[in-house]
Amino acid sequence: MTISDKIFELIKERGMTQKEFAQKTGISQSSISDWKRKKTNPVSEKILIICETLGVTPYELLSGTEGEGKRSSRSDLLILDKGSEEGKLIIQYMNLDQQAKGRLLGYMKALSELERNG
Repeated sequence: MTISDKIFELIKERGMTQKEFAQKTGISQSSISDWKRKKTNPVSEKILIICETLGVTPYELLSGTEGEGKRSSRSDLLILDKGSEEGKLIIQYMNLDQQAKGRLLGYMKALSELERNG
């Protein structure tokens, strides 16, 4: 199933028309029609608004799974809000030079070992 097939399936499940979907996402009706007619997928920049509108995660949309149950696999993708403590921490880490990143990773490893052995 293509991404656009999954989108149309979700639109139908939500009882939404393509016109309503277009209005809620800000994506033109002609673009949405092209997905169906030409069997193309939306551009990556639109995935988050599509997911928000349809009430699914990017993982659910792109993988076609719920992310639950015995047969699903855990995603390697982690999505964080930049304003959260974790997001701010990642941004600070990204701004460090390589030497500082190495030291920080060493500290984190030592803390993890202390916690495990503690």
